[in-house]
Amino acid sequence: MRAILLAAGMGTRLRPLTLTTPKSLTVVNGKPMLEQQIEFLRGVGVEEIIVVTGYLAEKFAYLTDKYGVKLVHNDLYDVYNNIYTMYLVRDFLPGSYVIDADVYLHHNFLLPNPKTSMYFSARKPEFKGEWMLRFDDDYKVYDIVIGDGEHDYILCGVSYWSEEDGKYIVKKLEEAVAGGNFKDLYWDDIVKENIRDLHVYLQEIHPNDSYEIDSLEDLEKVRKLIEMQK
Repeated sequence: MRAILLAAGMGTRLRPLTLTTPKSLTVVNGKPMLEQQIEFLRGVGVEEIIVVTGYLAEKFAYLTDKYGVKLVHNDLYDVYNNIYTMYLVRDFLPGSYVIDADVYLHHNFLLPNPKTSMYFSARKPEFKGEWMLRFDDDYKVYDIVIGDGEHDYILCGVSYWSEEDGKYIVKKLEEAVAGGNFKDLYWDDIVKENIRDLHVYLQEIHPNDSYEIDSLEDLEKVRKLIEMQK
């Protein structure tokens, strides 16, 4: 079992913090978000961890000595969305966790041996422009809808992909990149477009288990929430 951490983005909405520090290395609750993810993955037995870098790639070099992770650089991070980031490490996808590196994991909800592909998902309060999961009575996801809502299950930036589903997604990724019309796509778009051919299940987590840090406002809000929970 392995993990892919997507850390290539520029994090422009977190400036001025991200002028000198990658978004994923922003400190939350005393530790860089990416280090928290790595330690939680190690805690459930994940040994092989691939970090895909882009913006300020040199800032990640210390992670190889500290945690023994593998670094892969995306030199087109400022040209394409994260579909190309995933494309570069597609061979690692089958049997792998995938985590957006700008997600702060407050609790370790990761599973040591997932049996199926799954989206770790929480019912979040008011939100706009999020990816909402639609699933059946067995929690099998059959659709993903992008929009506004309240207390729907949404993508939280953490997923796991079985060998079978991972290989299927790799094939579709390769087709998309070969077609050339992928500049504005996210890698989740590939999953969304093929969800009925996959076997992905919703794995519920608590709303306070993870937080996406996308802006200075998000960062301040999360810091206040953490302080209230102490």
